[in-house]
Amino acid sequence: MNSALLWNIARFFLLLAAQILVFNRIDLFGFINPFPYILFIILFPVNGNKYGLVFFSFLLGITMDLFCNSGGVHAASCLVLAYNRPSIFKFSFGLSYEYQTVKLNDVLTPERFSFILISVVIHHFILFVLEVFKFSYIWEILVRTTLSSIFTVLFCIIIIYIIKPSKR
Repeated sequence: MNSALLWNIARFFLLLAAQILVFNRIDLFGFINPFPYILFIILFPVNGNKYGLVFFSFLLGITMDLFCNSGGVHAASCLVLAYNRPSIFKFSFGLSYEYQTVKLNDVLTPERFSFILISVVIHHFILFVLEVFKFSYIWEILVRTTLSSIFTVLFCIIIIYIIKPSKR
């Protein structure tokens, strides 16, 4: 096994453990919940196996559902994010994505920030829509999506800078 595969497996388990043990306990004002476990899907290599990404996204989501007792909403939102990830890449990076020269672990640029922000907002919107599943709660869905997305993006950026490989 190569080091990239081992690093992705370690990232999968570390982010899942951090989400379950730390971030699931954060509940600010009753409706702000950060979900930085989706950083695994966001940081998955651009030229990585697409089917592997979908499989591990489902595995990540279903594991979160088992620990949160949420009935599949995490699995569905992770699958939607994994499936739409190439389109989000294309929108955020343009030609850089076409030539496979995108690296998300480098310095935060507007393109990287927009990719992370769009990914988080899509995941959270799908998650909260499926969680509530009632159109009369659209205002609550939008507020929870906005505020949780802000906190998740902040935590994701902090985590990226903590686990960023050093340049030697």
